[in-house]
Amino acid sequence: MEKLFGGIEAGGTKFVCSVGNNDLEIIERASYPTTTPEETMALVIGFFKKYEEQLVSIGIGSFGPIDIHRDSRTYGYITSTPKLAWQNYDFVGTMKQHFDLPMAWTTDVNAACYGEYVKGRGDGVNSVVYYTIGTGIGGGALQKGNFVEGFSHPEMGHVLVSRHPEDDFEGVCPFHGHCLEGMAAGPAIEKRLGRKGQDLSEDDPFWEIEADYIAQCAYNTTLMFSPDVIIFGGGVMQQEHLVKKVRARFKELVNDYVKTPALEEYIVTPALGNNAGTIGCLALAREAKLHS
Repeated sequence: MEKLFGGIEAGGTKFVCSVGNNDLEIIERASYPTTTPEETMALVIGFFKKYEEQLVSIGIGSFGPIDIHRDSRTYGYITSTPKLAWQNYDFVGTMKQHFDLPMAWTTDVNAACYGEYVKGRGDGVNSVVYYTIGTGIGGGALQKGNFVEGFSHPEMGHVLVSRHPEDDFEGVCPFHGHCLEGMAAGPAIEKRLGRKGQDLSEDDPFWEIEADYIAQCAYNTTLMFSPDVIIFGGGVMQQEHLVKKVRARFKELVNDYVKTPALEEYIVTPALGNNAGTIGCLALAREAKLHS
């Protein structure tokens, strides 16, 4: 009987559950809405129960903030999330009650970063930074296969950006106002313009403003981490023209101060598309089994 790995990409809108083989090929995948822990986790557990005899480990990438410290009393918890039903929820503990298996636990954006590292744009390089730009903005960084983290995981989506001269929007972040997420995430676009980004034409002047904020993010990332590649995923980046505008603005901002790899290979969108998180969770599960 083939051994299988499980993956849970726990997002703020939906949970994507998957099982895959050693080659990270997806055998089955299912998506469930993120409602309450009682409702959503019952569906998640039911999904994996079908594969109980074959499952050898599970990788979990969750929305956060989460507790990543193994020696902490609340390791494996979702902590101070704005989603009230999920505050201080023992995610890993709940899964362990049903499946006595090795489990990997990290943020959803770290999982996507790991997916691209093992099977996407980061394959074959040492240092990868991944941002998701969608309903929120989050970032994850890998250095030689290890996540960059300290007392907690990074919150790169909340770095401060300089306001574009033609933008008087106050920002939507309740904590920081004009941070990157507050200015450039999907809800910021919609609140500013009254329309979703996907409904704007390619030549809408707003895209220059959006590209400016994302280019500032790439600029800061470059000077802090000097990664081999910066990957921008998420719904907002599903505009093919946007990454080109980001590269052009990034070039202006850097102003030849540092020499980066060729921009077409340095500032990119995910090779795995929307599968980055799923593949990442399965790859983390495979890694967890290896070190168990």
